[in-house]
Amino acid sequence: MRAGSRLAIGAVGALAAAGFLTGCGDAGSSGTAAPEAGTAGAGCAPVAGSQLVVLADDKKLQNADNIIPAVNSKVAGPQLIAALDKVSAALDTEKLIKLNKAVDIDRKTPKVAAEEFAATSNLTAGIEKGPGGEIVVGAANFKESQILGELYRIVLSSAGYQVKVQQIGNRELYEPALEKGEIQVVPEYAATLADFLNGKLNGANAPAISDPDVDKTVSALRTAGQRVGLSFGAPAAAQTQNAFAVTKEFADRYGVRTLSDLAAKCSGKATVLAGPPECPQRPKCQIGLVEVYDFKAGSFSSLDAGGPQTKSALTTGAASVGLVFSSDGTLATS
Repeated sequence: MRAGSRLAIGAVGALAAAGFLTGCGDAGSSGTAAPEAGTAGAGCAPVAGSQLVVLADDKKLQNADNIIPAVNSKVAGPQLIAALDKVSAALDTEKLIKLNKAVDIDRKTPKVAAEEFAATSNLTAGIEKGPGGEIVVGAANFKESQILGELYRIVLSSAGYQVKVQQIGNRELYEPALEKGEIQVVPEYAATLADFLNGKLNGANAPAISDPDVDKTVSALRTAGQRVGLSFGAPAAAQTQNAFAVTKEFADRYGVRTLSDLAAKCSGKATVLAGPPECPQRPKCQIGLVEVYDFKAGSFSSLDAGGPQTKSALTTGAASVGLVFSSDGTLATS
């Protein structure tokens, strides 16, 4: 999912097709690589289980990919931005996981899931009417973006705009349309878009401007956005970014809750890291785990990018830890 600086890996299912995560590649064939030279220690053998839990990124390997509304500056009036900010204020990662579960697992449409969330969250309370007019909300070609687009439709309609949600495709398609005003609003991801715009403005090899700190990332994003006629609302607490998960049974058996715990207790030969084929070469995947946490897996299982292969490897006891995405609906606890 994404073009940015984080992992370098695509997102769940259609997210990967959307170019959402940094430097992604497509899922490859499965297989387990030999242990890294110099790996010492017994490690932590996989433990099968039905529930996945994300290990806290306590040393901030990943950059702040908080959800944020991107708006063509020509229509970015105070009432429109304030309405969009109602969505940001209502969303944290746990709620986003449940929204994704409603669509991906419970098989509700993005429109229905968004409307139910809006009703239970009292999302439209206190929204001030704007000047009105037609607004097209662009959504990328994956379900989470479509859910967010429907939430934006609900609050903007309450503010008096005539709104439709249009599925556009990947960022390379919808971002230029947003600049031109062919669409007016898009749900975005702060770190990914900041680095996308930076690359567009300063070249593909420009150093990343995103950061683990959300305020720094959003500040850099706003500066880049000004150059191309884009404005932004407030970032949500909700994030969709690379994460590393284990089964609850694994976490309980070995006493790991953070990536620092994993590195300290589970570096060694028995530990199997699962992820997409490019993970060993990516700074937000295996390289980052080594450099930031000094975590060394005994072997690497080449599967997919946060998809069914990796999650199945975890739950069936074929992998100790695997790359997932932080808002994946399968992470819902109820």
